[in-house]
Amino acid sequence: MSESTALDEASARHLLRRSGFGAIDRDVERLLSRNETRGEAAASILDYKPSKFRPRNKDIDIAHNKWIKFMVRNRTPIQEKLALFWHDHFATSNDVVRDPKQMADQNRLFRSLGKGDFRVLMNAINRDAAMMDFLDTIRNSKEEPNENYPRELQELFCFGVFDLDGQPNYTQEDIVQIARAFTGWRTNSKNNQAYLNENRHDKGTGAPEDPYPERGPKVIFAGNSAFGPGGYDFGAAAGTNYEAEIDEVMNAIFQHQDSAGRNTVAHWIGYRLITFFADPEPTNAYVESMVSASNFDTTFNVRDFLYQVFVSDEFYAPLSDPTKRSVKWPVDYVITTLRLLGMKLRSRYQYINGGSYDEIRDQLSNMGQLLLEPPSVFGWDWETSWVSSSTLLARYGFARDVISARGRGKTTLRPERLFDFAESPAVDPEIVVEAIANLLGVGDEFAPASNNRAILVDYLTDGNGGTVDFSDYETRDMKLRGAICLVLQSPAYMLH
Repeated sequence: MSESTALDEASARHLLRRSGFGAIDRDVERLLSRNETRGEAAASILDYKPSKFRPRNKDIDIAHNKWIKFMVRNRTPIQEKLALFWHDHFATSNDVVRDPKQMADQNRLFRSLGKGDFRVLMNAINRDAAMMDFLDTIRNSKEEPNENYPRELQELFCFGVFDLDGQPNYTQEDIVQIARAFTGWRTNSKNNQAYLNENRHDKGTGAPEDPYPERGPKVIFAGNSAFGPGGYDFGAAAGTNYEAEIDEVMNAIFQHQDSAGRNTVAHWIGYRLITFFADPEPTNAYVESMVSASNFDTTFNVRDFLYQVFVSDEFYAPLSDPTKRSVKWPVDYVITTLRLLGMKLRSRYQYINGGSYDEIRDQLSNMGQLLLEPPSVFGWDWETSWVSSSTLLARYGFARDVISARGRGKTTLRPERLFDFAESPAVDPEIVVEAIANLLGVGDEFAPASNNRAILVDYLTDGNGGTVDFSDYETRDMKLRGAICLVLQSPAYMLH
């Protein structure tokens, strides 16, 4: 099995679900009509032209809703899936930044650079106004170097605390020294561009005439196999070009090796991408194989890494192994539902035109995920943390609102547009359940003779068996919508 493996319908749906928001029938049919292989399908998904969209508004609530609206209508969902990944990876919150423009600029950064060279994205993040404010770079001065950003640069953004074998990747001294490199960096209040105020920068080399001779030379990663016992002197490498010090730090970071001699950044970012797109608990061997196959440890090209993931046997393992499935993020749950049902949210406040009429921002907040305001620098907790008793109730409420949206236009649910039997006088309930389950991407879990299917058949027929008369408006309006709601609220639909 490889990139040349033919793509069947189940695999096509899985690829579209994991790389985007649900498998819409027309997209599945497009892949299958071309007789595409795994490799051809992965390439067609990944080779998009990045959008320049940014969710800008003075009101962060409206900015949030603009991003939601863009995700619903965007035709390259992999782009938004990657933007979500990087938003979590570089978790920055407007609660701290308090500048929606800076948050929007950062969001566009994820979109424009998210599938390219990770080194380019990382260097841009070092100078990103929202990040510089969020993790105190703009408050980092030679008098008292601030360690917040240097710590997270290693712990979260590039290395992880421990490598794949459980060994530490960096020391407290590395944090201290990198903090010196970032002293004096500020942002221009007019255009948010980063610049170095050399008067606030630690220029010291450890010489007696330096104001802080006790700090010594600017050396990091002493003893790391990539640099030897003496480590890497980024201060000496930059010389008097003090702006270049943070770039020299990054050069060292991207050369850093873990305890087994592997490139640390490539394996950490590879691990994170796999847990998001493919497997919540990947083996070390899987991570290493994807890094090797994509040359990620030399090119750091995210697109090429994801291509190898999307053609791997492990990526398709959830089709036969339920333990490999992942819990949909709240945003994924919402956007997938709207796209599969052909619905849109209403007005700039983005609410469902039925049920509670709550804004989608409030609904997502109740589900545990508020875009542009992640809970901490660690981002959101994934997997089972998404499904507490309260957040599940919020998902159920969203499903209820969706099926309550009546009327005309795409802000309402119109089952007659989705199913060709929607107004027929005598319909086999088995056909109804199969059609709904297939539309929502959970056909396997509602297969013939399954308990899930039996429950829905009983619901449609009031436990009496026989056919369902959808020519009757009340039956159609209540039963068909109700069956859709039950699938949306099912455990099967919470996973992908």
